[in-house]
Amino acid sequence: MATPMDVLIVEDEMIIAMDMEALIRDSGHEVVGAVASLQEVEALPDQVTPQLALVDLHLAGGSNGFEVCAHIRERWPEALVVFLTANVSKIPEDFSGAHGVIAKPFSHAGVVNALRYLSEGVFDPPPSVPRPSSLATSAHLRERWANCA
Repeated sequence: MATPMDVLIVEDEMIIAMDMEALIRDSGHEVVGAVASLQEVEALPDQVTPQLALVDLHLAGGSNGFEVCAHIRERWPEALVVFLTANVSKIPEDFSGAHGVIAKPFSHAGVVNALRYLSEGVFDPPPSVPRPSSLATSAHLRERWANCA
């Protein structure tokens, strides 16, 4: 099993958030928060330090995943940000600073494989397992991990 990560879920659809939470825990990782908006991310206590944030693009409170990504990258610079979205075409070529994207609808196996890959990259870069097809990675993440080889 991969080394457990602390994962933040930013998703405004309660059913999807609950499904992700169960999937993450069943995969051996810890959910450090499940929130629905930028405002809720900003309100997280200082003790919360995610290593991975799974972020939807369309969020509650008039916020969006791009704003959340920018906040996470500033507050927790080492954390990886992966968008979960059905609107992959709305993500710019530079991923707006995010490290990857998983398209909705996603399969449980696809998310589990992505978590394993990302966990290896967080704790022992670069990952030894092949990148799963369920996860598209940004050029800056691939470069970051290539420099570790």
